[in-house]
Amino acid sequence: MKYLTEYRDADLVHGLINKIKEITTQHWTLMEICGGQTHSIIKNGLDQLLPDQIELVHGPGCPVCVTPLELIDKALAIASKPDVIFTSYGDMLRVPGSQADLFSVRARGGDIRVVYSPLDAVKLAQENPDKEVVFFAIGFETTAPANVMSVLQADQLGLDNFSILVSHVRVPQAIEAILSSPHNRVQGFLAAGHVCAVMGYWEYIPLAKKYNIPMTITGFEPLDIAQGILTTVESLEAGTCEVKNAYIRAVSKKGNQNAQAVINKVFEECDRKWRGIGLIPGSGWRLRPLYTKYDAEKRFQVETIQAEESPLCISGLVLQGQKKPDQCEAFGTLCTPENPLGATMVSDEGACAAYYRYRTQTPGSQEKGL
Repeated sequence: MKYLTEYRDADLVHGLINKIKEITTQHWTLMEICGGQTHSIIKNGLDQLLPDQIELVHGPGCPVCVTPLELIDKALAIASKPDVIFTSYGDMLRVPGSQADLFSVRARGGDIRVVYSPLDAVKLAQENPDKEVVFFAIGFETTAPANVMSVLQADQLGLDNFSILVSHVRVPQAIEAILSSPHNRVQGFLAAGHVCAVMGYWEYIPLAKKYNIPMTITGFEPLDIAQGILTTVESLEAGTCEVKNAYIRAVSKKGNQNAQAVINKVFEECDRKWRGIGLIPGSGWRLRPLYTKYDAEKRFQVETIQAEESPLCISGLVLQGQKKPDQCEAFGTLCTPENPLGATMVSDEGACAAYYRYRTQTPGSQEKGL
């Protein structure tokens, strides 16, 4: 625990906060990309320690949150079929679709199982040759290597009863979508260290130059985040637009090139819908033609399923940094973790869930609009 507790040292964090206060001369709006960072910020009250001139808004960095509604409905349709074992990480079971969630399907008799790795799903396919085993392959770049390895392993074993429902999304394209929006307010980014550990940060450099915006790669502990904020504010105050790595213990510029190679072997780039945001060109991955026999959408013929978002849910505005969770009229009343309107309230990394869990402000008490 030694090296973990050091990154939670309150005195060290306050020291960095004091440095941020010393150098800040004007208002800056920063966005943390990852939902894990959001929870760390809210849980530890980092945003409340910062000077008033520094505003943190919360980005779309939660794969559960941005999995489109129609993908959830496709999962529900597949999981409801007889002779199907539908496997998923646990946090997806409570994400609401149009009419239900995976827990509801399981309550009605669907064989839905929580796994800790997609390779567990491959093993289930081996052990149950009379069943169709489907893995819900969601995530950012971080989970892609394990998901593609499940396909490669199933292919090597000659399994005809294994498939994946793919909902992979990519961070750089989401950053560009936010920065190119006419409503963008973000002036600096805290990039997600775990994503960059896989992919590196070379893709962020042209974005920083194109939009004249600094980015800092950082981790998830309070000291990591405080250092990331300090580094970003230093760049803003100096008028520079570099990409800086404040997470050198885990991230290199090129990333894990072996992981990138295996991803590119199995996946190819595609356009992808993001829940609450809409279609972002080139922001997703799908199976290459050589591996489409493992595509659950095609195998179960659910490609045509469409869905409409709840008009009461403002998760899209939250995910783009245009609203805070507690600026939603449904927050904490019509929308709670037990009865969520959107995935940002149900996900363990969702911004709305973080505010509900760690903040005690009265819903709707803050000024509307950003």
